[in-house]
Amino acid sequence: MREIREAEGMGRQAFSDLTGIPKQTLINIENGRSGPSGKLLAQVSTAFSKYTLWLMTDEVNEAGGQVSPEIEKARKTLKQTGTDTD
Repeated sequence: MREIREAEGMGRQAFSDLTGIPKQTLINIENGRSGPSGKLLAQVSTAFSKYTLWLMTDEVNEAGGQVSPEIEKARKTLKQTGTDTD
């Protein structure tokens, strides 16, 4: 979840507000104190559907609009430098 949150340039509170996941729960997951339940994964997938495949399988399908946080960070970096054509 941290990777998605950071790729989207969000703080914990903004991510919590958007997904409905309590901030303390998010902190516990990000720090490895607990794992996300299926319900929480569904909440993240609803808010950020482009990461669903990656979140569930650790795979991507860019042609299908399914990316990883790493890909999204690279896209944003390219757009800032003007080297992306999208």
